[in-house]
Amino acid sequence: MLNISVVLFLLLVLKFFSYSSAQDKPKLTLDEFFNYVEYPTVIFSPTGQHLLIETLQPSWETNSYSHDLWLYDIQQQQKRLIIADISEHFAPIWSPSGKWVAFFVNNNSIANNSRHSFEKLDTTEKFMYFYSVTTEKLIAVEIGTVQPSFITWSDDDRILYFVAQAMWSKEEEDAHRVEWKNVINHRQIKPGEHSVIYRITIDTNNLLLFANVSIVANVSLMVNELLYVPYQQQLIFTSRGRSYEDLDNFEIYSIKLSSSSSSSLSRLTNMEGVEQELKLSSDGKIQTTQRRLFSLDLTTGKIDRLGQNFDGVITQCTVKSGGGVHIIGQLGLNVQVYTQESIADDAIQQRGSNGTYERFSSLSHQPGGPVAFVFSSFEKPKEVYLADSIDQLMSAKAITNNNVLFTQRNLPQVKAYYWKNTADNQVIEGVLHYPPGKSNEKNLPLLVLIHGGPNAASLNELQANWNNWATIAATEGWLVLEPNYRGSTGYGDKFLGELRLRLLSLPGEDILMGVDQLIEDGIADSKKLAVGGYSYGGFLTNWLITQTTRFNVALSGAGSTEHVSSWGTMDLPVLLSYLHGGFPWEVPKIYERESSIYQLNKVRTPTHIVTGQSDTRVDPDQSYMLERGLHYLGIPVQLLVFPNEGHGIENDPWNGKIKVR
Repeated sequence: MLNISVVLFLLLVLKFFSYSSAQDKPKLTLDEFFNYVEYPTVIFSPTGQHLLIETLQPSWETNSYSHDLWLYDIQQQQKRLIIADISEHFAPIWSPSGKWVAFFVNNNSIANNSRHSFEKLDTTEKFMYFYSVTTEKLIAVEIGTVQPSFITWSDDDRILYFVAQAMWSKEEEDAHRVEWKNVINHRQIKPGEHSVIYRITIDTNNLLLFANVSIVANVSLMVNELLYVPYQQQLIFTSRGRSYEDLDNFEIYSIKLSSSSSSSLSRLTNMEGVEQELKLSSDGKIQTTQRRLFSLDLTTGKIDRLGQNFDGVITQCTVKSGGGVHIIGQLGLNVQVYTQESIADDAIQQRGSNGTYERFSSLSHQPGGPVAFVFSSFEKPKEVYLADSIDQLMSAKAITNNNVLFTQRNLPQVKAYYWKNTADNQVIEGVLHYPPGKSNEKNLPLLVLIHGGPNAASLNELQANWNNWATIAATEGWLVLEPNYRGSTGYGDKFLGELRLRLLSLPGEDILMGVDQLIEDGIADSKKLAVGGYSYGGFLTNWLITQTTRFNVALSGAGSTEHVSSWGTMDLPVLLSYLHGGFPWEVPKIYERESSIYQLNKVRTPTHIVTGQSDTRVDPDQSYMLERGLHYLGIPVQLLVFPNEGHGIENDPWNGKIKVR
């Protein structure tokens, strides 16, 4: 009995000190929340000696975001800054030898990097920048007046290829103005709606890196990604449309470099999807990540699907040494690493920590070699990690500490929460954030924060930005529920597809039953309820306030109010026609039934609305329409319009901060 009493006493003491330690940590502030650092790029050098790491963080003084490029020496375990503020439109790339890194910089970067000397700088010309790993020198190379949109290296350090939008000649532009003045012909081919592929030949033995730029091909398509393939000396590229109207505009093509004619252009795919993230395997196959992962054999033209047994969504893949792929896949709340050796094999999950893996990088030519990635979980901020091999994910070491402050703050307690939609007994999963130190309390004020997409999900990760702010909301005293409603990824094809024809009513039902369950469990206070979301989360917010008066306030961000006009103005009309089951004139009753505008007279909820002034995904007119309707109905309403922002509030960090504040 004495031993048992001592054990119980020790456990209670340990629990007490653990609780006291958490309480001693200060509260996370709004300023600290918005200084969270992201890692858009993590790439091994071909030699395996270095990692290229890009950091993204707000630059409050310049009203912008800073993309800084770092080189991490794996053996020395040290990193150094290559340059501050590289272009956010281009991922930096290694040369085949690993001696050089190529990238572009923003216009204001030169003044901020005076420790580097640049040659031949001229504001009327465009430059590509090369960093030498051996000499630590940064060189600017003039490439003319064209603006590249994607670059790829060949298998030789001396040759790169890039894509630029084709521009009218002065004669073509003058002729157009004579006939049309400033009138816009909407469907007419415009400058930039076809592409030119260029070759850059550089002399890497010359310190000034002399460059010769020549045209490889004029392509009557808008080229997106570009990939050099040594097999038969060809370039592989993906095409894209002006908007997501016709999926036939999004395919994979090849062009033979041995031919000077565009007649060598070949279409390689005919798929109902958007092909993206091309990667080349050692056996000459192209891997392309959509919502599914496919392999295209360049010798036979055969297309195979990888990860067929995986019931979640694939977010990334990297080519594995000796064949096969490493797959980053989301299942439920977690994003984990999987390995598939061949088409015939199943994808096998690697043993890792619960949470979210992303930016996974490995050496395709070194079996069993090191791997790098970004990792985060509910209470663990994002950092870059390095592991000795794919089998050592659990013992990976963090090599950055930019978000260490979040570990020194009293963060919310977070867990998975489950409930049933009793109409069809479907189990719904969500993420529940408790205010710090209140994980056992009852009757808490509830904020339902709805993710966009709809084909996305709230995950086991710590996010901190204008769109993912559950952490700061919980810190301010809210119990926050992030529901993975019907249509969310990571729960199988059936769960995803059930959204069709009931694009708001079914997920709205899922969400309201989650609120019911939290109230029934005594966790949420039925008299203190708020709801909000952005993009498709805004769609659902607008819908929910027409279905119930239980919410005290609503936060609507870039959400559609009337789907026929949304279909007519958005750059993604294929999404709405798919979800409704047809075009507006084919299924008008579904468009009306699922649009909140036709039931706006039921709203009693004060509503706060935000939109980007230049949003082409969900036209700001949808927010103006909602504001006007609620104003006429006498419902308290406020609309904030962010200038120079599109669908994402991510050009000026102050806008995102004001939105959340």
